[in-house]
Amino acid sequence: MRILVATDAWHPQVNGVVRSIEALRREAADLGAEILPETPEGWPTVGLPTYPDIRLALVTASRLGPRIESLRPDHVHVATEGPMGLAARRHCLRVGRPFTTSYHTHFPDYLAARAPVPRAWSYAWLRRFHNAGCGTMVATATVAEDLGGRGFAHLMRWSRGVDHALFRPRDHAVLDLPRPIFLCVGRVAVEKNVEAFLKLALPGTKVVVGDGPARADLEVRYPAARFLGVRTGEALAEIYSSADVFVFPSRTDTFGNVMLEALASGLPVAAYPVPGPRDVLAGGDAGVMRDDLGDACRAALAVPRERARAFSLGYTWSASARQFIANVARAQADAAPRTAA
Repeated sequence: MRILVATDAWHPQVNGVVRSIEALRREAADLGAEILPETPEGWPTVGLPTYPDIRLALVTASRLGPRIESLRPDHVHVATEGPMGLAARRHCLRVGRPFTTSYHTHFPDYLAARAPVPRAWSYAWLRRFHNAGCGTMVATATVAEDLGGRGFAHLMRWSRGVDHALFRPRDHAVLDLPRPIFLCVGRVAVEKNVEAFLKLALPGTKVVVGDGPARADLEVRYPAARFLGVRTGEALAEIYSSADVFVFPSRTDTFGNVMLEALASGLPVAAYPVPGPRDVLAGGDAGVMRDDLGDACRAALAVPRERARAFSLGYTWSASARQFIANVARAQADAAPRTAA
């Protein structure tokens, strides 16, 4: 099976969408499927307002359509709601090709944090975007319940995984800082709520890994924190294993792959009891969720590192890929009668 994945999120971006598609592409080969990413690479691009490092493709359905058909995919999956996703969706609707989508980000919350746009308007647009397909994949049961209550149809679960060989406990530390070390990894932007972490009165050292439009301001206002910029691969994995607690301050993420990376590294998680953390940490005691994030951080110090690692083993990219391919097969079967009609 050849599955074309249209995505606006791609290198050099560092985020959960990119990591998920990369892992899917790698694991699907062992399951008899080929993932064909259709990305902004090779297209003219423009910087996203407030995020100039994120490049959006200047692409239309009339230009993208012939490329899609030349690749002869058995299925099209629209991973994001940006220009690439819009063009792929429009082409599929134009030619009657069934497609699925995935819902990665609570854009209504992100947009509301920047502009006075009613969430109801944003959700209405997103509902129209996703309901045109034959299935929308979401990471957790909480997100599915929320979107179902907002009128989203044909919702499917697509969980995530983690590379346990890369993200693992290590005998050495690369952070020579006063302990305990509280670590936050992700985009440094208003919607990630990083400042809520930086405001906490905690012992030891706060470390932030990542970049984004809020970084320069936060570095000036919180000089005691250590901002290390973007780290990937082995360098990132070593930082995880060198910290004592992973702090996830976001209230808007639909999942949070970084929590799995931290847990696999033997790092307990401190978070708010909101969707994302509630789903990832459900059924285990590898983290602490409290409305008082500072209390959660201090309590997480008592969680054994081996418990965090053991909990992470329940999430694998292989299982994630099998779930994705099964969703595609089900969506195609459901769409076949409608297509024939």
